[in-house]
Amino acid sequence: MTPKPKTPKPKTSKPKNSKIGSQLQVDGRSVELTNVDKVYYPECSYTKGDVIDYYVRVAPHLLPHLAQRPVTLKRYPDGVEGKSFYEKNCAAHRPSWVKRAKVPKSDGSDLYYCVIDGLPALVWVANLAGLELHTFLHRAPKIERPTALALDLDPGPPAGMVECCRIALLLKAVLDSLGLDSYPKTSGSKGLQVYVPLNVPRLTYDRTKSFAHALAELLEREAPDLVVSKMTKTLRKGKVFIDWSQNDAHKTTINVYSLRAKSRPTVSTPVTWEEVEAALDPAGPALTFEAEAVLARLEAHGDLFAPVLEQEQKLPSLAALIGG
Repeated sequence: MTPKPKTPKPKTSKPKNSKIGSQLQVDGRSVELTNVDKVYYPECSYTKGDVIDYYVRVAPHLLPHLAQRPVTLKRYPDGVEGKSFYEKNCAAHRPSWVKRAKVPKSDGSDLYYCVIDGLPALVWVANLAGLELHTFLHRAPKIERPTALALDLDPGPPAGMVECCRIALLLKAVLDSLGLDSYPKTSGSKGLQVYVPLNVPRLTYDRTKSFAHALAELLEREAPDLVVSKMTKTLRKGKVFIDWSQNDAHKTTINVYSLRAKSRPTVSTPVTWEEVEAALDPAGPALTFEAEAVLARLEAHGDLFAPVLEQEQKLPSLAALIGG
């Protein structure tokens, strides 16, 4: 059984003071906040303080999905319209209570990623303008043991979310036929992602990656006018690329409940399969959710992605997939 991380309840509120160097007490830790009135999303005047407030309020549901997972931060010091950069090595100036995890690089050297294991660390990251949280499919220190299989559906214009939903439902049908439950979420950008929780010992990325690749190729054969499985970008126009390559010990994917650096504060949001089906209608509800809407959904429905943390499923053999 996967260990269930203890999630602290938020013990702070949205900071009101923009004074540089102000301190916020978070679950017994003192976290320095700076420039909380700085606007990060100009289109809707969403500030750094709003970002911190969102992460504090979503923390009870977000933190279990971050637990023990090394995280790449995508930082936007001047907001979403400014320059950004990915930060893999955890900042040298981090507080001593922000944990790190060693992750070997393919060249034999090591990187030391931040691990967001509690609310203080999450607030600290948000104050660094770490808007986007990208995590691995494994937990440290078991860096070769994925806990889930993930498929990222990336539409090539003029294809969009409707086409992603159509392909997601085809994927679900195949996975259902194999006895595998799957859970969709938006990327918070233009696409959709489908996760298959596994949470079983001795599973390797070699298995999940080859299975995901074969699954993408199967969908490409069944719907060649809609699906592409090859990485070549020129092949994606008007189709949905099923990105199977994320199932790799060296790749990260946007974490559930992470903000995205779009024109508005959209969030990578779990959705139901019924919502995916309803979104096939271009005039139906759009699968785009901003921070406040996500908090309202959590209040109403809880964490729709919770099964990904603990549900145990055995990955079938490739022969079962190809034969199916």
